[in-house]
Amino acid sequence: MSAAEENAVRRSARNGWLLSAPALVLLLAAAAGPLLIVLVYSFLSPGQHGNVVWDFSTGGWTGILWSKDIFTDEWVLADAHLTIFWRSVSLSLMTTAFTFILGFPTAWFIATRPPRQRALWLFLITIPFWTNLLIRTYAINEVLRKEGLINAVLLKLGVIEAPLDMLYGPFAIFVGMTYVYLPLMVLPLFAAIDRFDMKLLEAGYDLYASRGQVLRRVILPIVKPGIIAGSILVFVPSLGAYVTPRVLGGGKQMMIGNFIELQFLAGKNWPLGAALSMMLLIIVTVALLVYVRYANRDAGHG
Repeated sequence: MSAAEENAVRRSARNGWLLSAPALVLLLAAAAGPLLIVLVYSFLSPGQHGNVVWDFSTGGWTGILWSKDIFTDEWVLADAHLTIFWRSVSLSLMTTAFTFILGFPTAWFIATRPPRQRALWLFLITIPFWTNLLIRTYAINEVLRKEGLINAVLLKLGVIEAPLDMLYGPFAIFVGMTYVYLPLMVLPLFAAIDRFDMKLLEAGYDLYASRGQVLRRVILPIVKPGIIAGSILVFVPSLGAYVTPRVLGGGKQMMIGNFIELQFLAGKNWPLGAALSMMLLIIVTVALLVYVRYANRDAGHG
């Protein structure tokens, strides 16, 4: 390449950066700016009536796992905080696993329909996104409550003698999040299965593989990118869920999102709320990095 051509390439790259500069500045101001504020707040001292005092302190980060005893003023392990973290992670993992169990056969069914029917089935899958999350959550509330649909049907069939108490517990939150985030699992799985070469199934059966072996050794490895993508799309919002635990948990089953809101409002401990927010961001970032790592490894093998 001649010097003139190199200069032209450099000039083109420089012009591209200059053209994208306004968008980059706006992105940094709108995205990185608030995160920077939250990060700074996490290293300050709490004010008496909310807000922060501009004195450097690591109490917000320490308070994630430790709290002061009100009688001895000693630092003790914050059991309540760990319980909230464990509940959030466990419910998010359960939601991710169950949406996969329901979503995989659903995606397979859609991907194996005639082309004209696939659009209709995908349209039906995306219909819940047309409704506000709060309305969908209240719909689940109406289904699970004592006078709701499930109890009415079970009482009518004589399966139970008294209504089941299903609301305001981990089960209700799990059902609600599974319903809300199921389409986020189905769509990536459908995209992966739609590219699957069905001739590989015939090859597996010709080699005397059972259906279970074909599923484990042929189908799942090939559609693994869709599984990973769907799992990330479900796990990340489930971990930070706020509306669903608030409505279906009744304030009794707090998750990380609700705990953060409590610190900023009723708790008036903004540094702790900011530290919890950054901790949630770190967990989500780690999950995304794991996804990118596996996706790149699969692409390299491909």
